[in-house]
Amino acid sequence: MLFLLHSFKKFKTMKKLLLCFSLIALTSTINAQWTSQATGFSAASRGLSEIKIVDANTVWGIAYDGSGLGLDIQEFTVTTNGGASWNPGIINVGNTALQITNISPVSGTTAWVGAFDATDGLGGVFKTSDGGLTWEQQNSSAYTTPGVSWFNVVHFFNANVGLTMGDPIGSGLGEFEIYKTTDGGANWTAISAAALPNPLSGEYGYNGGYAAAGGSFWFTTNKGRVYRTTDQGVTWTVAQAPLTDFGGTAQNGRIYFSDANNGYLQKNVVAGAVTTRTYATTTNGGTTWSATAPFTGTRFILNYIPGTTTMVATSQAAPVGTSISTNNGATWTDIEPTGIEQRGASAFLNSTTGWCAGFSSDPLTDGVFKLTGTLGAQNFENATKFKVYPNPASSIVTISAVNADSYKLSVTDITGKVVMTKSLNGIENTLDISSLSTGAYFFELSSDNIKDVVKILKN
Repeated sequence: MLFLLHSFKKFKTMKKLLLCFSLIALTSTINAQWTSQATGFSAASRGLSEIKIVDANTVWGIAYDGSGLGLDIQEFTVTTNGGASWNPGIINVGNTALQITNISPVSGTTAWVGAFDATDGLGGVFKTSDGGLTWEQQNSSAYTTPGVSWFNVVHFFNANVGLTMGDPIGSGLGEFEIYKTTDGGANWTAISAAALPNPLSGEYGYNGGYAAAGGSFWFTTNKGRVYRTTDQGVTWTVAQAPLTDFGGTAQNGRIYFSDANNGYLQKNVVAGAVTTRTYATTTNGGTTWSATAPFTGTRFILNYIPGTTTMVATSQAAPVGTSISTNNGATWTDIEPTGIEQRGASAFLNSTTGWCAGFSSDPLTDGVFKLTGTLGAQNFENATKFKVYPNPASSIVTISAVNADSYKLSVTDITGKVVMTKSLNGIENTLDISSLSTGAYFFELSSDNIKDVVKILKN
């Protein structure tokens, strides 16, 4: 699968899009596992760039193309029965050139998405009231002038109150373009200049560069600043974070909040092939931050368990898997071995209810993993019945089977073409894949009573 940690939006030619990827976290002594569920997409290699939980039964996800072809897709999937079944659909915003920024659902039928044009930033907010069958643009008079408006994100606090946020209006020091609704999007009012701190010269925000907790909402900028509201958009403050740019090529980062006050900042400094990762914490909603300290984990897609000091990190690149921190990111424990399936975006309702993105194989196979039990730092069972590692791999992979002495292997490419078959015996086998072309492959392994599919990236 395509490794997609951060994908950036163009601003003129430089602005970056931050896709909303987050990861799992929890503490306990009870065994837990990831259980595979099918997201239902007809195309293979659909990942989820964002997962949003409404309640224990209702979850929405935004799809992206993980095949490596770079396709811009407008698709979602939703479950209303805790993941027993997922229903995919098209986000029809009337323009296939628009990219989906994020999703903000409030029920199994009602959700909003943001969309923008990567060339000129124009787009807006779209609402569904019928579970995604139809989408209607709201606040259509906003974000309409090329070079003046640039849509970034939509967020709803509840079924009535929501915000949309875009970049400063105009080429001067116009204020950030922010609108609020109190009637579910039927009417929108621009946040006044008096309520907004002035932007710096050349300052702009990012698609996906936001966080929310309760009635609080934050967004980040290319000047390393964090804008914040604690009253659902009525008033705003801004503070400097300990980095220069949240979405640059040489330096970038992301913020996460457990509640209205306690948060975490991930900072990445890139020098050639070397990325130095540090972090900082806040206890006052981002007004001030601690000094940065070295990040000690091995996986870098992060998230909080809401209302706790527990964080989880996952990864789609080696080492794939899951790590956990119970002390606000100070130390990390890897709780899955290398060689398991890729772990992408995640979301958690609490320590026992959460989902983590994978990649779909077909409408009936894979795409998302549900947490079963309670995730603990010392006690985690992976639900996958077969393991193939390393992943990604260039030549030799090891295939490890659980409770199977003999089984059949079928390897297919992203088009569904079978490129290799093998009959294997024993708990562990090695396989030479050096003859395969670079790209994503699906390893289907089956025995008399076990069948499983594992996705592998050949590099």
